Amino acid sequence: MVDQSAVGRAFAPVTARVEPGRLRFFLDTLGERNPLYREPEAARAAGYAAAPVPPTYLFCLEMMDAADPFEFLTALGIDLANVLHGEQRFDYHAPAVVGDTLTFESRVTGVTDKKGGAMTLIVVETMVTNQDGVHVADTSRTVVVRNARPS
Repeated sequence: MVDQSAVGRAFAPVTARVEPGRLRFFLDTLGERNPLYREPEAARAAGYAAAPVPPTYLFCLEMMDAADPFEFLTALGIDLANVLHGEQRFDYHAPAVVGDTLTFESRVTGVTDKKGGAMTLIVVETMVTNQDGVHVADTSRTVVVRNARPS
């Protein structure tokens, strides 16, 4: 079972390039048709240097480009079969656009037991910066871990 000693634990940074083809695939999967995300002219008219990424794309991009997308689970001894995605948050500070190379730096910021230890909520926060060192976003995800009940 994960305990408070996990708080502060950092994981390998992930570097990912925002590529137009993969972004288009993501948009098609969601059914997102907003020209802002698809057409460079519409993005420039809206004041962006290139097509921006939609709000939730950062989570997908980090997972796709990580050498081990479940590193934090392995490092904390958590079985993926006992995991649920609980919550996700994105706080943008600057646009992330096609052509950017983003770096994701993640760490555990909270561990809370619930239901008498039957489940543990783990909060992982990630700072995202671009190739120029600009702090683009902070993301947060809460993972719910179902713990084995003692026999």
